[in-house]
Amino acid sequence: MLSLKDIIEINKEFDKGTVINSSSLSFAVQECARSKNWVRSAALLVRAILIDHVFEEGNKRTAAAVIMVIMDISKIRYDPEKIPSVIITILKKNMTSVIAIERCIKDAIA
Repeated sequence: MLSLKDIIEINKEFDKGTVINSSSLSFAVQECARSKNWVRSAALLVRAILIDHVFEEGNKRTAAAVIMVIMDISKIRYDPEKIPSVIITILKKNMTSVIAIERCIKDAIA
């Protein structure tokens, strides 16, 4: 799955890659390493990035890119047009539940 370095590189596509909440991101990456479930991994990372604001800037775009990268790695067909609405839903509802975030991510599957 994605490493800490990979996620920081994704953020650098949108900003400087400055991590301001390293413990949350490190925890999410460690939990992803234990999981064989792609949607659980995506939800853990998205929760850390969006809810815990792990980067100085570009958290929403980074979360969207992480979802797409994980789906690409897992060979899951998805509708890229639905990814922004997934991010907006998570933020508007202030979702902290990994299970609820998983459901939102699954909504983008084509």
